Amino acid sequence: IHVSLPINQFLDAGVDPKEIPLPHEFILNRDLLAQLYPSFAEGATPFFTLNWSKYAEFLSFRGGLDPITGGLWLSDIAHHHLAIAILFLIAGHMYRTNWGIGHGLKDILEAHKGPFTGQGHKGLYEILTTSWHAQLSLNLAMLGSTTIVVAHHMYSMPPYPYLATDYGTQLSLFTHHMWIGGFLIVGAAAHAAIFMVRDYDPTTRYNDLLDRVLRHRDAIISHLNWVCIFLGFHSFGLYIHNDTMSALGRRQDMFSDTAIQLQPIFAQWVQNLHAGAPGVTAPGATTSTSLTWGGGELVAVGGKVALLPIPLGTADF
Repeated sequence: IHVSLPINQFLDAGVDPKEIPLPHEFILNRDLLAQLYPSFAEGATPFFTLNWSKYAEFLSFRGGLDPITGGLWLSDIAHHHLAIAILFLIAGHMYRTNWGIGHGLKDILEAHKGPFTGQGHKGLYEILTTSWHAQLSLNLAMLGSTTIVVAHHMYSMPPYPYLATDYGTQLSLFTHHMWIGGFLIVGAAAHAAIFMVRDYDPTTRYNDLLDRVLRHRDAIISHLNWVCIFLGFHSFGLYIHNDTMSALGRRQDMFSDTAIQLQPIFAQWVQNLHAGAPGVTAPGATTSTSLTWGGGELVAVGGKVALLPIPLGTADF
């Protein structure tokens, strides 16, 4: 807020970097910041009087991309990190560690009981505190999933200036995070298997969720068998059909957006919900979280496409 925002505002306006004040000048001289963001002159008064909208000029909620840099608005990023910090401070007091306040993770896990899951997660806390492989497996699965989410977020919501128009970097970042995420998830499965072989004791884990899943394994695996065959035949069968029709010169009989359509209507509905969200759930935002949902014009920087809507079609079915 005190350094990056004012400096980037000058850079966006085309000011010569040599003419921009040094970072420490913005920190030490509030009047300098107040020239760019007038609400800075009011200090903390709007905060304590609950007049928080005064800070909207540097803690914005615009959505979309900065048309100068093709990156997220820096004021949106500042707002995001401030909000996340407050949520983390609250969440940090919700869970018990060495003191007797907050929820104990053991109590939370043992309270999870469904109508078909027996003892539920009873005993799971002990598994995670006595087996390194179980702990590592869970952490790898969460980190791997998060890494794959990051891969998609970095192109759909490019956080850095001019990243969106640097196609080589974009492609490399996506590929890197997908590979890393994939390796982490493979590691999660491997260490879960080692836990099951080395550390799992069925005599002390009667009728909890894991025990019930293991006792159903024959039914689960036999169902997964035909589900995988079903999915494989249907997707590969479509490709074989299209290849055959193409080879016979019958393009009108292929599955495509210009012939026989198989539109992913549910995924399109979800995308439309996201594209329309600013008008309903976030009226302060000018556009949706990402232009990839649709509902906007492409963003170009220096004659290069930074981001554009990615509509789903037959190929995504």
